[in-house]
Amino acid sequence: MICLGCPILKENERLRSENSELRERVMELEVMNGKLKRQLALYQNIKPPVPKKRRRTLRPLSSEKRFTGRPEGYPGSTRPKPEPSVVIAPEWEDCEKCGARLPPPEVVSHHIIEEISNPSPRTVIDYLELGGGCNECGTYNVSIHPDCPPVGRFGKNVYVQTTLHKFEERLPLVRMESVFERSGLKISAPTELELLWRTANWLRPEYEEILLIIRNSKVLYTDQTGIKVDGANFWIWVFVTDSATLFVIRKRKSQKVLEEILGKDWKGTMGCDGLRSHHSFARKSGARIQRCWAHLLTEADELAEKYAEAIPLNDGLHRIFDGLKKALEDDPPPRKRKRLAQNAKRAMRYWMKKRYRKAKVKKFIEKIQRGFPYWFTFVTTPGVEPTNNRAERALRELVIQRKIIGTLRNEKGIRIYETLPTLLATWKERGLDLQGALSNALTEAWQRVRKNERNYRPAA
Repeated sequence: MICLGCPILKENERLRSENSELRERVMELEVMNGKLKRQLALYQNIKPPVPKKRRRTLRPLSSEKRFTGRPEGYPGSTRPKPEPSVVIAPEWEDCEKCGARLPPPEVVSHHIIEEISNPSPRTVIDYLELGGGCNECGTYNVSIHPDCPPVGRFGKNVYVQTTLHKFEERLPLVRMESVFERSGLKISAPTELELLWRTANWLRPEYEEILLIIRNSKVLYTDQTGIKVDGANFWIWVFVTDSATLFVIRKRKSQKVLEEILGKDWKGTMGCDGLRSHHSFARKSGARIQRCWAHLLTEADELAEKYAEAIPLNDGLHRIFDGLKKALEDDPPPRKRKRLAQNAKRAMRYWMKKRYRKAKVKKFIEKIQRGFPYWFTFVTTPGVEPTNNRAERALRELVIQRKIIGTLRNEKGIRIYETLPTLLATWKERGLDLQGALSNALTEAWQRVRKNERNYRPAA
């Protein structure tokens, strides 16, 4: 029996009262939780916008399984591990826990990486120019270091990097300012243009030597594309051989450019895309032409996709080209080459004589007929490629530059964009290091300038 004044009863009453208050609080929280859930459901039920499906072009069904990326079985390549030239070890002295002196390490592992240095800081060089007379003959001699530029306040590496930044990294002049500034050298965009102008003038004799190589070549490939010069339409011409690439910017697209560059009596073989000026030049000079099969087959593929009557024509042209390509892999003798060309011409005449209804297909046949004498030069002439891809690849670099700069302003820009891309493309084609080749070319040019000029000899 429990007495009325027992503390246990008082504690029990207190706990019952506290329990009822907690129950009321739980009920309030449940009501609040329900409201919050309903509000959250409004946002959870919102569906994100569905992007529009892009139309996919239908591909012909094939029984072969297709693989994305590289074909199945393609041999992979692994970056070779280089030999380290510098070994860097971390600190190994005291124990991390107790601070005692550590014995020699028990395990040494290697993590070989490749690193580059930060941009080199600006260097100010004082080139001494020595002069004096000879005691024996009395001749006054002048000695200047070959890396000292004839004019200006910038060194050879500045000229080299300006050229490479512009035509290899394709940097606009404004962006080149920040690149030089990271090395501590402040150069404005007009100054960079002046450096390019000087470099082009110093190396113009190298450009003229490449012009002679092009003019004396037996086989070359040419192409052209438009460019604006102070709002007027000009043309970039490219001429490519096995060892040289030449860029020429002219206001005309006629055969006079070919006569200027190659000479009126040039007798070699020219791979081209079939411009009318090429044909006119060939008829006058006696040169031979190889029309580009890549252009021909690409146009045939496009017609076959649009018109059913062009499908047999497209297949026939592909069979002719593939057959010739396979037959020439073994480098057959001249008699067999001649027979291959005759058979290919006979097959092409068959497709030219067929009747076609679509106007575009008829126009394509007329194009084949106009270039009929020039489709099979590569068969009878060893060393000639059936396409003009080499010239188009060379021209692509200046096409990208044209998109970046938009237009040239004057003759100064024409000379820069003729000379420097010509030298860089030629050196690259010969497998030379561009930075080293450009540096050596500037040194030779400066020595040539000093030899021709008399201003460096002091007055008597």
